[in-house]
Amino acid sequence: MAGLRIRSVLVTGANRGIGLGLVRHFLELPEPPQWVFAGCRDPKGQRAQELQNLASKHPNLVIVPLEVADPDSIKAAAARVGEQLGGSGLNLLINNAGIAKLSLLDNETLENMTQVYTTNTVGPLLLGQAFLPLLKKAAQGSPGSGLSCSKAAIINMSSNGGSIASPAGWELMQVVSYRCSKAALNMLTKCQSLGYREHGVLCVALHPGWVQTDMGTSAGHMPPLTVEASVQGMLKVLSCLSEKDTGTFLDWEGKVVPW
Repeated sequence: MAGLRIRSVLVTGANRGIGLGLVRHFLELPEPPQWVFAGCRDPKGQRAQELQNLASKHPNLVIVPLEVADPDSIKAAAARVGEQLGGSGLNLLINNAGIAKLSLLDNETLENMTQVYTTNTVGPLLLGQAFLPLLKKAAQGSPGSGLSCSKAAIINMSSNGGSIASPAGWELMQVVSYRCSKAALNMLTKCQSLGYREHGVLCVALHPGWVQTDMGTSAGHMPPLTVEASVQGMLKVLSCLSEKDTGTFLDWEGKVVPW
């Protein structure tokens, strides 16, 4: 991970699971970011206790109230982060927050589809829009002409469950609304990569693997990957991303996932 040198990073859904694991690892880097912003819905709530404990030990960790399904909350978070950064930009936006509803194809509902799509797909769209000025500022302030996470990047946490070519785990979990939202997120990532390339922003969809989190175990099966293994792998991938990778769909080991 020697190549991952960033001044600032924002992780959404940072109070538990993969998001919390990412925050921990950023803080433990040999050269940690000057600012690690941890977005979560209820910073003072019980579910954010571990995050609060971390913040008490790391002055460079800033907990930001953020509900990714609420446009006003997103705008307020962008203003809060911009104020903390002063005149500098945001190097890395990791859209990690996501939800899943354990419904079958036969009983999927409008409410489920709307809620899951709003959080998993529309949220990352609005976050990209709101934080683009800060990402552009980071890109402009970084040396070199190529794209990288050290310069400016949006990482959308996707899933191989959103792969149309390889519908992994259908027998275990149909989760139709989740799968559809992640397939749409993959297209959003491609669109962002095309639209934001001129601003120097790299955009990648990343599959973290099937991880031992609340979401990962919700169907009653034990996933093979620990949060630790997933996050370590993803940070290694982030450190190696370059211009050739923008607009791609990769997993925690850097392998291409079929669309």
